[in-house]
Amino acid sequence: MRPAPSHDGQDELGLIFTCCDPRLPVPTQLALTLRLVCDVSVSDISHVLVMPEDEAAALLDRAEGTVLSASTPYRVPKGAELLDRLDAVLGVVHLLYTMGHSAPSGAELMAAEPAEHALWLAQLLADLMPDEPEVRALLALILIMEARSVTRTDGTGRLLTMAEQNRVAWDRAAIEEGRALIAGAFRRGEPGRFTLQAAIAAVHATAPSYDETDWPTILDLYDKLYRVSPTPVVALNRTVAVSMVHGPAVALDAVAELETDDTLAGYHYLPAVKADLLRQLGRDVEAATAYRAALALAENEAERAFLTARLAETAPAE
Repeated sequence: MRPAPSHDGQDELGLIFTCCDPRLPVPTQLALTLRLVCDVSVSDISHVLVMPEDEAAALLDRAEGTVLSASTPYRVPKGAELLDRLDAVLGVVHLLYTMGHSAPSGAELMAAEPAEHALWLAQLLADLMPDEPEVRALLALILIMEARSVTRTDGTGRLLTMAEQNRVAWDRAAIEEGRALIAGAFRRGEPGRFTLQAAIAAVHATAPSYDETDWPTILDLYDKLYRVSPTPVVALNRTVAVSMVHGPAVALDAVAELETDDTLAGYHYLPAVKADLLRQLGRDVEAATAYRAALALAENEAERAFLTARLAETAPAE
């Protein structure tokens, strides 16, 4: 069912575009492509799509017979058909990179193979559609995120926060390449979701230090991002910028609203963000409860070690 990828990647791109069939709901397109093209496990797909594992499995069962058959051509479409599928294709590549940037499970914080695969696919798409702003922006986002990957853990594999990372070791050439791509994307009209995400990453990457981060600009970009991509995950990420601009108490109110959304019920970053905000407010008992909730959901060992250390700070008797 799955063709062997050619040297130039055209077969793989063709299969990705085939799986991103507009007849299917977007989550189904994403799940099918991650499973068939990228060989991602159902468990990891459920993590990255923020849905129960049995629901992800059901999506895949329904989708394979709908889209793939012996007569299905694996090809990169042209014209309007290509544009109809492009956003979903970019979404797949972004999710694949997300799985490499923060592995859903395993001992290491990052997984090199999916991150490298996503970068390769983003470069292929940029070669195929050099004038598409969102294609340029996705490549920029991955370049900038990868530019600081070497500093995200220490020599023992311990997760390092942005404030702890050695910015001198960041790949400045990759950051500048990403910034040039972002500038080109902004010149082509209203920015889309990947252009805005890349712009947020660029603000982080160009700050001389963590304390000098331009949080008001980041919050403004998150506001714009939420308008074009109003997802609970974007809203949660935005709360970090809210806390830096307006204080942790205001951000905690926003997190409380997100807790009423069942979409994030199994998403360990929700209680983790809540715990950090409570810790900043000195509400250690409540913070410890939230850290325990995050630990119950997290499966990546590096993230679990980080959460365990934070729990020890708020509940030292344990």
